[in-house]
Amino acid sequence: MKTKQNTSHFARFTREEDGGLIIFSLFLFVCMMLAVGLAIDVMRTEMARTRLQNTVDNAVLAAAAMEQDLDPAFVVNDYFERAGLSSNLEGVTVNAGVNYKTVTAHTNTKLPMYFLGMVGIDKMEAKSEGTATAGYTDVEISLVLDITGSMGRNNKLPNLKVAASDFVDTVLDPTQPGSVSLSLVPYSAQVNIGPEMIGQLNVPLSHSHSHCVDFEAADFTSAAVSLTAPYAHMQHFQYYSSATAPIDNPGCVQEEFERVTPFSQNRTALKAQINQFEARANTAIHLGMKWGVALLDPSMQPVISNLAASGHTDPTFAGRPYAYSRENTQKIVVLMTDGENVNTTRLKPQYYDSASEIERWHQYSVSAYAYSVGQNWQNYVTTKYTSSQADTMLGNICDAAKSAGITVFTIGFEVTTHSGNVMRNCASTPAHYFDVEGTEISDAFDSIARQISTLRLTN
Repeated sequence: MKTKQNTSHFARFTREEDGGLIIFSLFLFVCMMLAVGLAIDVMRTEMARTRLQNTVDNAVLAAAAMEQDLDPAFVVNDYFERAGLSSNLEGVTVNAGVNYKTVTAHTNTKLPMYFLGMVGIDKMEAKSEGTATAGYTDVEISLVLDITGSMGRNNKLPNLKVAASDFVDTVLDPTQPGSVSLSLVPYSAQVNIGPEMIGQLNVPLSHSHSHCVDFEAADFTSAAVSLTAPYAHMQHFQYYSSATAPIDNPGCVQEEFERVTPFSQNRTALKAQINQFEARANTAIHLGMKWGVALLDPSMQPVISNLAASGHTDPTFAGRPYAYSRENTQKIVVLMTDGENVNTTRLKPQYYDSASEIERWHQYSVSAYAYSVGQNWQNYVTTKYTSSQADTMLGNICDAAKSAGITVFTIGFEVTTHSGNVMRNCASTPAHYFDVEGTEISDAFDSIARQISTLRLTN
């Protein structure tokens, strides 16, 4: 009887459901605690990683700054020491050159896990890395300046001298030697590249009075100048009246201070040259632009290297002009004029084919000689190409420059509507063209200089 009663109690116990959820609730509670613990450990790790990342970012940015004179590794270590994180800095890598600096830092920390240790994860890593690059873009500039006769009016040449000198001071940064090169290209009816440069080209010399190259129309479709193709040596003559003998205002200027100065960073010398400019002859904008562009084309690299080796240009720039594809390199032409292209005149070949004739035209202008022999001076000359053809050649060389990746700024200084349109079309964009009068030319050069300085910053 007793056994039967015990069996009944046991049966009731097995059927009892009160408290059945307690075990399940305890299981869920443990799972929740583990999840909360996991979140806490992960949050601690992420906070540590964030702190390291913020420190490494600030450290490498400070270390890579171009104005930072301290050793980059020292700067990074100092940041971590001040933050109390020196033990977490695993390494600093520095890659620096003349005009750039890249700093990379690696960090790590291993945090003990409060909750994840229960499941066998004793520590968790919090790695971070930061890289900063700063530098200056290497810049090659051709400053192509109009020094034609019309610049002698309305105070234009003095205004140009002030503006161009200030431009030189702004773009040539003495704190970054070797980064910016400036080639000065004065032009009028021609461009005198000097005996040293012309000697590097295939130009059979016919006289020693001046050193200008005569190009043909096809030469303006390319930015390059050939080192092997023959070019004609520009005749040395003056077709309008001369006050002196020898002639005082030839189409190819003969004064040394009005020759091309290639690849310079000497601010004092460049400004001294600019301040000696005189207003001469007439206008051939396309020839000035041709040489400004050519001095940025890699085809001229052997010429510049040879000039540097012989002491006729800055040896710092022996490897220039750089290739168009070179990283961190900007090529810029600043072309200025106050006029329009005119017809280009040359002596007829039969009057320039002997030593005596060449010397005659060095002594006397065409008009003076023609008058002395009772002839019309126009009988001695011929039109090589018209002003319209010159405008076409200018447009072609501007297009060639822009296609090669050269940035073209143009300045029309008290120009006609026609000349303004020609110069605007030559510029990289309409925003790269400046139409100015009087002292506004300084504002134009200043604006261009500031844009160039901004372009120099790579980061």
